[in-house]
Amino acid sequence: MGVLLVSATMNKDRIYNESMAQVADFRFDAQVADVFSDMIERSVPGYRSILMMIETLTGHYARPNSNLYDLGCSLGAATLSMRRGIQAEACSIISVDNSEAMVKRCRKVMDRDLHDTPVEVVCDDIRNIEVENASVVVLNFTLQFIPPRERAHLLQSICAGMQPGGVLILSEKVRFEDPHVNALLTEIHHDFKRAHGYSDLEISQKRTALEKVLIPETIPAHRERLLDAGFSSVDVWFQCFNFMSMLAVK
Repeated sequence: MGVLLVSATMNKDRIYNESMAQVADFRFDAQVADVFSDMIERSVPGYRSILMMIETLTGHYARPNSNLYDLGCSLGAATLSMRRGIQAEACSIISVDNSEAMVKRCRKVMDRDLHDTPVEVVCDDIRNIEVENASVVVLNFTLQFIPPRERAHLLQSICAGMQPGGVLILSEKVRFEDPHVNALLTEIHHDFKRAHGYSDLEISQKRTALEKVLIPETIPAHRERLLDAGFSSVDVWFQCFNFMSMLAVK
């Protein structure tokens, strides 16, 4: 099992490498879509491991004649992982993103992929999607961009559309209640980005751009909300610094 990348050659992320008089809020526009593979590889510790394990988990949880969902699919990396991990028959994947630029590129990625599980790539807000007959749902660094007051309803609707025994894979950037721990792991994350070629200027300007857009929560908050949404079992299966992934089983 190899690491799944959506492009063999990735355009370098240089969006924040020059000083800006005013940093605009982060958007998943064409500029970001063009460098997204490089951006997330160099920004999210453990991203490759999460993609590899999504493939493995899909093989374990996907059921015959069921739907699988990649909600907030961006360029389709998690979709590819699910597609390659499916062992059950007659499954379909629905991949959803509200960025036209991401969806356009994701469809091209799926067209190039040789696996035969059907994939429907939908351009829409994931809050508008009715999850049905789902055995596997992935929210891979997506929920953090949904306003906190709307997250509970989204997870409730996802759980309601899942089969008993189905799994939600939720990956998120998180914060910690202890301010000292939170500050330490934030700085370690910045060191990770420096080690992957980002300058202090890029790190600072990207952080400003995300401040009002990406709202992280604590691991206990995520766990409590998932249990309240109707999932019977919720556990962290992966964590690296202030990034983690949970398994929520219905």
